[in-house]
Order: sequence, then structure tokens, then C-alpha cells
Amino acid sequence: METEPHRILYATSARIGGVGLDAVAHETLRGIQDQLGLAIAYANRAPDIDPAKVRTLRWHPVRLLSNLERRYYYAAKKKALDRVAGRILRSGKFDLFHGWAGDALTSLRASRELGIPSVLEVPTWHRHKGNVVPPKTDHEIAMERAPLPQRWLNQLLISRQQSLEEYEAADLLLVLSEKAEETFLFAGIPKEKLFRMTRGVDTNRFHPGSKPSIFRALFVGALIKRKGVHLLLEAWKKLRLPKAELWLAGHPHPELASNLKELPESIKVLGFSRSVEELYRQSSVFVFPSECEGSAKATYEAAASGLAQITTRESGDVVTDDVNGIIIPPNNVEALSEAILKLYRSPEFVDRMGAAGRERAVNELTWDHFRERIHEAYKRVFAMRAGRAVSAR
Repeated sequence: METEPHRILYATSARIGGVGLDAVAHETLRGIQDQLGLAIAYANRAPDIDPAKVRTLRWHPVRLLSNLERRYYYAAKKKALDRVAGRILRSGKFDLFHGWAGDALTSLRASRELGIPSVLEVPTWHRHKGNVVPPKTDHEIAMERAPLPQRWLNQLLISRQQSLEEYEAADLLLVLSEKAEETFLFAGIPKEKLFRMTRGVDTNRFHPGSKPSIFRALFVGALIKRKGVHLLLEAWKKLRLPKAELWLAGHPHPELASNLKELPESIKVLGFSRSVEELYRQSSVFVFPSECEGSAKATYEAAASGLAQITTRESGDVVTDDVNGIIIPPNNVEALSEAILKLYRSPEFVDRMGAAGRERAVNELTWDHFRERIHEAYKRVFAMRAGRAVSAR
């Protein structure tokens, strides 16, 4: 009985090569090149991946829809990629399908019909986010009944029902954190169907720098309420710490426009940075009070950069409370203020936590470790298939 695949079909509506999910796709393919039959992606910017093994949507007609509002276009390209992947799977040349949530319903149906093991990568929480949701909500019914042409646009979106069918159809779900796993367990997904898939970080690019002359807290990410930026601003202004700065690195979204007006001199809004590693090296601590993430890549980068962190369980599993950072509940200004003040007053505490974060990043969270976990997931799904085959005899 085979324990790992020999010819994988990998499909993602992201690009191969870049940052964020593009980087995850790239690092995955770097680790499975010998087993890769074909990768299908929106685009390819990775020179170290054999171009003969990559097919993109560069000339696909879906690109004609690129002038649509972004959410409609993104959903349309996901469905287009899924149709292409499903058609290729039916050639019978592959022994494993690896897809992404929202991109893979047609492909997972094909995998089931062909008896091919499947792995579905879920970059956030279960679609219900740990809540009880009726089969159809009033909002979903209203979308179905919307007048034309809005109804046609709504049909481009990835529905909740389609996401739930993906979870059911896949053999193994790759989830990014303990909190994400809890949302799947709450929804009734068996634990044996879940595989904890911690991401990775480039520990050569992200490494500690010299200590700044003042206490400098850093936030990296989109400046939106979901990531707790408005609460961080409130806590910082309330504390009024002398000889301290707060740097916000990320694109300011309109929903925070009023929060970002008339800021004190100690708060710097830096915008998006292409050299974000330099910002980590110029900071004392990292603050990321998000209420919902799959596994925030910024927490990996901060750990590799040797920064003590203040974050939430909802942001992922990089930080262990009182070891390499402080875990606070989301949407809690008082807890956030207390944690900032604790690190401000305890430089030795900051140093110890920062060193522990760097050690964990080097020993457990590199991209090499990530690629090892990919192979563990493939072995798991093949063992699950083998177990079902034995049970069926």
C-alpha cells in the first residue's frame, strides 16, 4: 500500500510566488516538486518551479471579468480554476488532489468519484466561525431573490452551502490553529479529519536587530477593525507613555478613517512597506490584537525577529502565553492596555520573550518545517484511505 502520492494535482486561485497565500503556494510546491504532476494557479512568479508543471489562468476568459467589483471577480476566478482542475483530474493521471477552500468544490467531487485522496487547505476558520447558523439565513434568501442583474452577480460568489460541501467532500482538512480547529469541531467535523498545519517564516530575512533607544510597539497588517487596530489606538492614547512610539504598518481602510484623525505624535501611520523586516528590527515589541485570523503571518515574522508579542488566541498558535508573549482576549481594551504597560515597564521580560520567540521560529517554524508538515499530511490522508479500504473488505 502506497504511503505518499506520486502524481499530485495542486490547485490554487492565488499566484505562485510572492507574499501571503502566494508564498504558501510557492513553499508548498518547492517541497513537492518530485511528486508534482501539475499545479494550476492564477499566475506563476516563481522561477524555481518547473514551468512545464504549472498551468495558469493567464489566457482564461475569466480575466475579461476583471473590471467587476473585486469580490465578484475573485469568486469568478476561483470557480474558473476549479472547473479547470476538475476537468484535468478526470484524466485519471493523478493520485492526490490538494486544493484550497473556496476553490475546489468541482475538483473534490471529481476526486470522490475517482477514488483519489484529497486534501483541502482552509486559510481561516470554519465558515460558521463557531456559531449555530440555520440552513439558509434571511440574507442568503434575499440574495437568491435579488432582481437581475444583481442576482447573476450574487451567483458568482462562493456560497456558504458550497463551502460546507467542500468540507464534507475533502478527505483531510488542513487547519491553521487550535482556535480554527475548534470552529470545525463545534460544527461537527470529526477530529480525525483535521490536520494542524502551522505555516512558516524565512528566518534569514526576519531576524533580530539592535534595540531601539525608545520603547517602540509595532503593528503589521491591514488597518481594519477586525484586526483590533481601533482598540490599539484607544489603548495607546489612554496610556500616554513617555519615550514611546506606536508604528502602524499597513494599508489604512476607510472604516478606520475617523480613528486615524488627529493622532498624537507618538503614533506613526507608515502605510504598506516592502521592507517590513526592517520595521521589525527597529521595534521593541509586536502588538496584534486581532479577533479572527487563520494564522497571522505577521506573528511568525515577529517571532523570527526576536520580538515579544501581545496577541490573541484568535490570531494563531505562534505565541505561548508568558513564554514568548502575552495572550489577551480580543476586543478588550483594558487587557490590551495592561499588557502594553507590563512590557513597557519590564525590559528584561521583553528580552526573554523575544529570545524565546526567535528560538521557536528557528526550531519549529521555518519553511522547511512547513514542508515536512505537508508530507505528514499526505501520509495521513493515504493512511486514512488505506484504513477505509481495509474496513470495507
